[in-house]
Amino acid sequence: MLRFFAAFFAVLLMLLPLHAGAQSTDTAAPAIDRTATGGAQTLDDILRRQAQIKMDDSFRSDNTGGTSVPPPNGAPLGTSSDSDVWRALRYNKADVRISTANPVGTVLMQDGGMKWYEFREGPLTHYGSWLLLGTMAALIVFYLLRGRIRIDEDMTGRTVTRFQFFERFSHWLLAGSFILLGVTGLLTLLGRLYIAPYLGKDVNATLLTASKFIHNNVSWAFMLGLILVFFLWVWHNIPNRLDLVWFSQAGGIIGKKHPPAKKFNAGQKIIFWSVILLGGSISISGLSLLFPFELPLFAASFHHLNDLGVPGWFGMAPLPTELTPQNEMQLAQLWHAIVAFVLMAIIIAHIYIGSVGMEGAFDAMGTGEVDEAWAHQHHSIWLDEVKAKKGAPPAE
Repeated sequence: MLRFFAAFFAVLLMLLPLHAGAQSTDTAAPAIDRTATGGAQTLDDILRRQAQIKMDDSFRSDNTGGTSVPPPNGAPLGTSSDSDVWRALRYNKADVRISTANPVGTVLMQDGGMKWYEFREGPLTHYGSWLLLGTMAALIVFYLLRGRIRIDEDMTGRTVTRFQFFERFSHWLLAGSFILLGVTGLLTLLGRLYIAPYLGKDVNATLLTASKFIHNNVSWAFMLGLILVFFLWVWHNIPNRLDLVWFSQAGGIIGKKHPPAKKFNAGQKIIFWSVILLGGSISISGLSLLFPFELPLFAASFHHLNDLGVPGWFGMAPLPTELTPQNEMQLAQLWHAIVAFVLMAIIIAHIYIGSVGMEGAFDAMGTGEVDEAWAHQHHSIWLDEVKAKKGAPPAE
């Protein structure tokens, strides 16, 4: 798992120039004659940047003016022009004096914005959208081939309490808030591409404003639901040997009988831990986005990975441990969205099973009561345990 996260961090590092003010150079590239422009950039420089050709940018980064002296007669400019000051800020060479305990707090400009934007509008949007659409398409095909999972036995008319009220409340608090967060997150990410061109920019702007308000505030309900669900069900989701039997029979798809299970089967345990781990990661990165100055996430993570020598496993240089708040937010937003896409795909499959995919499944979280026939088919060991507590004989 550590190798996976390290590899993902490495990919992000290749996408974003994390060192504030850093500029890639290629001294082997043919030199450009700038005598005609007095050392300023030429058309060849612009064409090279547009073609994404690495180049020596020192002709700009070193051109930051001279030493400041008191201007004569109260003139507004010293020895540095506006362009000189701009370049000094652009390349993090300006003598900026800001009262901050953060060593990178004086960096006023950094280069990660465009790379972040290109990845956000390109691979993130493209592959994330296809992941969700592909998941829904796969479930439709599965439904057409397999059909709805029916209850094999005759309904008994006797019900057993599957989930108490507080359990159902915690589940729907988590589920409802996640759906709102998913919808508003997708509107924020995809609105410019799929809403503004068809419904207009004003409509998109209104949706974005509402989405931002909902997303930032409903997030607290999601985190509360996540905590409640974890403590309510964690002990029921510890893996055991029964899970191997469940996997060997693909949850009843292979074979004529459904494998025995306690309160949660192996498939539900996968959903549980996916929600807890991925939901926890989304929550942490979301808090970092809400409070980038107070809760930086990646600099500390990179520091620990460097201490473990993880970058060396991939032949990489140590990861940067001094990141500007802008760098932190760019990385946190990408991580937040990528993990959210994965969890949304998993939850779409969970919604399918809990609604049209399995007969009687919705009753468990709807009323909390399920027929004994359903319980015996899907959670026979749990049903026997419940009956034993009531002094009733186990189901046949």
